[in-house]
Amino acid sequence: MSWFVYAFICALSLATADALSKKALNDNIDPSIVAWIRTGYTVPFMVLIIPFIEKPELDGTFYRALFSAIPLDIIALLLYMKAIKISPLSLTLPFLSLTPVFLIGTSYIILGERPDGSGLIGIVLVVIGAYLLNVHTISRGLLQPFKAIAKEHGSLLMIIVAFTFSIGACIGKIAVQHSDPVFFSVIYSFLLSFFLFLVISFRNRQFFSKVTLRPVLFLLIGILITIMIITHVKAISLVEVAYMVSVKRLSILFGVIYGVMFFKEKNIKERLLGATVMVSGIITITVF
Repeated sequence: MSWFVYAFICALSLATADALSKKALNDNIDPSIVAWIRTGYTVPFMVLIIPFIEKPELDGTFYRALFSAIPLDIIALLLYMKAIKISPLSLTLPFLSLTPVFLIGTSYIILGERPDGSGLIGIVLVVIGAYLLNVHTISRGLLQPFKAIAKEHGSLLMIIVAFTFSIGACIGKIAVQHSDPVFFSVIYSFLLSFFLFLVISFRNRQFFSKVTLRPVLFLLIGILITIMIITHVKAISLVEVAYMVSVKRLSILFGVIYGVMFFKEKNIKERLLGATVMVSGIITITVF
């Protein structure tokens, strides 16, 4: 298969996992439990990959980056699930498009990577898209669409998630540069699941009964996240990361569509338009 097919499957798998996670959250399952499901239920599938990977030479930089990224991803994942629980998918997932916007700054500070002129154009498109998500409120004032974002707690949480992801992506890149993409993906999945388990089980004494409460639904989420990880790694092995990430961000559009299809979310036309413009901004930042 071509890199585009892998990236497209990656995007669709991620969006579908988000929709199923929203379903679980709507059934009053604790957001922290759903967060662990998205990591813990991938472990059995990751075990099957181990015989096919080789351990690269690892150094201190790899381990420092690895264990620096884990707490960031735990925070981001917990906030991610909280965001899609309290707010519509169509008003939360589009704000993940802010990750490459934040990356312009975080990658410069952490990695020394300098942005080019296309970054500014991309930022403008993302801001315009964010404005369009709530454009129906414009009759109450030109700034009302931005004020509406501030009033939607899920949107604010997802903005924090996007910023946290931007830092984690830079640290993760360092870890990959000092190891191997496939090796890092597998090892990171194990460790993230383990440390998230420690965090959640400490405050939730009924952890084991809750993570088996909806086995079919939880297994589907685990399978989809596993597919997302595998196709992500496969796609970036065939094409430049920027192109792959641009296609992967179609998950935002798929998520908005799932929002109206399965959760009867409103104002879908303006939210789909806003999300499309935001994804266009991502493509401008990452590809051009």
